[in-house]
Amino acid sequence: MAPTPGVLYVTMQPASSLPTAQFQDWYNNEHGPTRLRLPFVENGFRYRAKDLKEAGSKEMPEWMAIYDITDMAELTSETYTNLRTDAVKSQREKDTMKQIAVDRRIFDLTGGREAKAFQPLEDLDAESPGAELVAISLSLHPGKEQEPDRWYDEEHFGMISKVPGWLRSRRFVNSSIESKDRVEWLTLHEFAAKNAIGGEEHRAAASTPWAKDIMSNVVQERRRRDYRLYYTFGPAPRDLQWLPSADAVPFTSPDGKTRIIPAAQPDGPAIESYITTKDDVALPYRLEGSPDPDAPLIVLSNSILVEWGIWDGFVAAFLSAPQNRKYRVLRYSTRGRSSACGDRPVTVDVLASDIVALLDALRVPQAAAVVGVSLGGATALATALQHPARVAAFVSCDTSAKSPAGNRKTWGERIAVAEKEGARASSGESVVGEQLAELTVRRWFVSASYDGGDTEAEIARVKAMVRSNSLDGFKKSVEALLEYDLRAPMKGCAVKGAFVVGGGDGVLPDTMKDMAAALGHGAAYKVIDGAGHLPMVEKAREFADFVTAFLAE
Repeated sequence: MAPTPGVLYVTMQPASSLPTAQFQDWYNNEHGPTRLRLPFVENGFRYRAKDLKEAGSKEMPEWMAIYDITDMAELTSETYTNLRTDAVKSQREKDTMKQIAVDRRIFDLTGGREAKAFQPLEDLDAESPGAELVAISLSLHPGKEQEPDRWYDEEHFGMISKVPGWLRSRRFVNSSIESKDRVEWLTLHEFAAKNAIGGEEHRAAASTPWAKDIMSNVVQERRRRDYRLYYTFGPAPRDLQWLPSADAVPFTSPDGKTRIIPAAQPDGPAIESYITTKDDVALPYRLEGSPDPDAPLIVLSNSILVEWGIWDGFVAAFLSAPQNRKYRVLRYSTRGRSSACGDRPVTVDVLASDIVALLDALRVPQAAAVVGVSLGGATALATALQHPARVAAFVSCDTSAKSPAGNRKTWGERIAVAEKEGARASSGESVVGEQLAELTVRRWFVSASYDGGDTEAEIARVKAMVRSNSLDGFKKSVEALLEYDLRAPMKGCAVKGAFVVGGGDGVLPDTMKDMAAALGHGAAYKVIDGAGHLPMVEKAREFADFVTAFLAE
């Protein structure tokens, strides 16, 4: 049977007892993204009523959400229906929804038309501020259910399309997957922010003899609501703006994969969750910084064998500067941290596409900068080269433009060390283990950093990351280091770039000086003295100062 597209149409009116910050955070960071992760939910939007003369009520709710569904039959599947059961709902969702008057309806698409300039809202870069929607609900007299079809198709849609600012009109009927005691029509008219809703053309479309006949003799009840776009959902929570509120509450999803951390918490405000790539790999991330939804975003890409905690000192130093509080910062676990790396080979190109997947899921059209170190440095450079429209600037640290000669042998020997030790996590999974972890940090950090103080404590923390890395993930991600060559595309790079290197990182200071000279029209170059392979760990303040100055240029 051919799929039946349609919409899930939900109005909501929160009770006065529900703090705004709790309502908005739950909706934007839990409820909506959970639906957008389903493959049959194409998009999701929240609208706010613009036709209220007083506070919203159960009869005239202030909020509406709409989701396009590729096949309405999917709403009867266990995948979807389980989300609505108490066994799956989080306690926060249960407690929140007790304080909301909800009217949930589902409709099958029956027809429509769109302007040549129409673009789906979810494809637009921003939230399309001011985009408006007029929703018309019709209940018909018995036996008259088919009569509006011709009117809509032969007259009404044509006249509505002449209203300045009109983008699209669609017509729906209450869905066949539910039992019907009466037929209800829903028509959605979408308009740009600048429009003539209520103007001469709009009034003309509703005042023809045919329109009057339909309203007088066919329609039993008519209801109109006017809305303005408020928020576009994505498949990953991203809304930090409510977390500074004293009413914001900490949240951990039942599966433990999402954490909402208000500003009142020691490591807040932040959102920790995950995205899923097209090849079904989960990439955990942490988003923090400015609560402004449109704040510029900096992406941090890890070296091999570590977690995003290597950036803790840098992020604290960077965001402590007043001029940097305008930024959001995104950290994520790169492929290879866990054994779940996907079925295709891990390459620098794949790792660059992961950054684009993160930007897409978080609805960020262009990163202000991608900053990466080691394999992450090559990833940052590759992202700028392959996806220049998505990256305004990059900082590539302690890396090479191509795989160094002998890399396959060198990394093969390191893998052999880990395999010989045979270390296992408490789960039973094979991990890198102590021996390679010790060899790695001794290679990465300069001897002066073993100072018995804070820096040595940081090294111990990094060593624990290396020790606990999945051995299988390590072996897969190493493949990205063995065969890449970015030298040719670097010559034509127009993205603003910088190359940073620890002064104690072997031959890399000279290597990266050459890389800076080879990039397009040249790039910034910085040596961090007293640091080795991870300068953001050993010299977090100096590294943050450089990035701050570079972004300000």
